[in-house]
Amino acid sequence: MKIKSPCINVCDMDPKTGLCIGCHRTSDEIAKWKGFNENEKKKILRLLRDRKNV
Repeated sequence: MKIKSPCINVCDMDPKTGLCIGCHRTSDEIAKWKGFNENEKKKILRLLRDRKNV
């Protein structure tokens, strides 16, 4: 099963955290998403759950 991007089309970077306020990814994670393999995407999705709960 292909892992979809966590983008929710609320694309604005928080200058304090360096994270997108919509999906909680870094600009580097956003830029490289399409090149990540499925395991890398799963790892990022786990990180996003932690970031959202902070």
